[in-house]
Amino acid sequence: MASSIPQARQAPPPKPTWWVLRSFAGYHSGFIGPDLLAGVTLAAIAIPEQMATAKLGSLPPEFGFFAFIAGTFAFLVFGSNRRMSVGADSTITPIFAGALALLAGAGGPQYIALAATLSLMVGAIILAAAVLRMGWIADLLSVPVTTGFLAGIAIHIVVSQTPGALGVPPVSGGLPRRILLLWGEAPSTNHYALAIAAAVLALSAGSHFISSRLPGPLIGMGLATWAVIALGLEGRGVAVLGAVKGGLPRLAAPTVSLDRYLHLLPLALLIALVAMVQTAATARAFPPAPDTPPDVDRDYAGLGAGNLLAGLFGTFPVNASPPRTAIVAESGGRTQLSGLAAIVIVALLLAFGAGLLTHVPQAALSGVLFFVASRLLRVGQMRAVFRASGAEFTLIVLTVAAIVLLPIESGVAVGVGLSLLQGVWSSARARIRPMHRVPGTTVWWPTTVASQGESVPGVAVLGFQAPLSFLNADSFRRQVVEAAHVGQGDVKVLILEAAGVIDVDFTAAQVFKALLVDCKDAGVTLAVARLESVKAQRAFTRLGLRALIGEDHIFDSVAAALTALA
Repeated sequence: MASSIPQARQAPPPKPTWWVLRSFAGYHSGFIGPDLLAGVTLAAIAIPEQMATAKLGSLPPEFGFFAFIAGTFAFLVFGSNRRMSVGADSTITPIFAGALALLAGAGGPQYIALAATLSLMVGAIILAAAVLRMGWIADLLSVPVTTGFLAGIAIHIVVSQTPGALGVPPVSGGLPRRILLLWGEAPSTNHYALAIAAAVLALSAGSHFISSRLPGPLIGMGLATWAVIALGLEGRGVAVLGAVKGGLPRLAAPTVSLDRYLHLLPLALLIALVAMVQTAATARAFPPAPDTPPDVDRDYAGLGAGNLLAGLFGTFPVNASPPRTAIVAESGGRTQLSGLAAIVIVALLLAFGAGLLTHVPQAALSGVLFFVASRLLRVGQMRAVFRASGAEFTLIVLTVAAIVLLPIESGVAVGVGLSLLQGVWSSARARIRPMHRVPGTTVWWPTTVASQGESVPGVAVLGFQAPLSFLNADSFRRQVVEAAHVGQGDVKVLILEAAGVIDVDFTAAQVFKALLVDCKDAGVTLAVARLESVKAQRAFTRLGLRALIGEDHIFDSVAAALTALA
């Protein structure tokens, strides 16, 4: 008996009752203690990390604090996730730092103006994505490509910070050239600087191994500063930060020419994509509750607002930080009050304690960044991909090679392209699967060497586990004709098990119509079973396939099709 598949309408998502301060919904006094403790822990981790990230971006250390204040405050107001930490981030900083250095002298006034302008552009792009509910963009980067991307960024961080750790002048050029130049500078290493970097790295890694809540980087930076002062290491060639400009950030829009905006647009799109991918991954890793899905689009609104505010503060683009978010969660943080507490601590440091940072050795910040780079190398993930799929492990290797050998922004773009090609290739290579009936049941299952069952004479049941699109339409038609032996006389009924067909595009619909003609000419009756996707059902109606197939040839199950036709 033919099925009347309901044309279900998807219910709209429930309207949020809190348009701002979403993370404070349901707040009660029992959250105050855990939130304040998490805020102190977050500040202790963020202070050295934000300074080091600003250094990574060739900007003054206070700019890292400005970025943290802007990102955290804006996300607190407009974001949704209760524990997400937003601020200066070592994932995106190397990307824009390398690109901006080609447009202006690193660290100069024009460079700073371009960084702030880039932050405004990134914020506008991410806000637009939030308004248009484009959370799906986060799925454009596959796990292998993301793993390779982070590994490549880690290599860039290590190479960029090696001069500071060795106490030698910075080097310029592409990554391979800088590695060669650093090799030549090795004999000039300042062993005091190297010892400081190694000690801070060891202390950061050791404290993290014991507990991620221990502020190892801050302790290491404090001890290194004490050593510089007590042992007079500045006189022995150890470089220090020098005077750090105190005071809170002020609002002011950067002034750059229109042509600079056009130059920055591709970079802004790339930074926005990477930031959205990382933010979505962080939101999914730390949902508001175990059974509550994250509101990624709302989190994009907070991230976009954070970048806009960072640009108006004159600093650089910000991003969600998975490690800092994990620290807030592990410290018991319940809401964004933890972020507000961290803002207050950082602001007090800027207002009254900037002088304490004068003698912080550059090598200590290099040690902090070495530790950050080690967290980006997901060795366990690489092993898992290698064991599961050699082809996907090749994607990791190619992405790392692109980021290391090409200009970093070009390498990241190649990684995005590889991820998209992987998706296109998977869809284009989708295969028709002959199906059999599980003995004693009405269940039809894909036939493999290890899984065989019953068949019905004169009937071919074929499954297809992919959207029908221009990428695979011709291959789909060819495979169906071959698998069902259309035209050879031994198959009279062909049933397409369409549970995996989640969509059909115009090109595929035209090819499907041609397949119907093939079957008709060969005297084969074609039916469709289990077309479960509402989107595919609508496409069948809109594109005229339902009328051509006939309502009496569309069924809820393969068993129903067999009862009616065979």
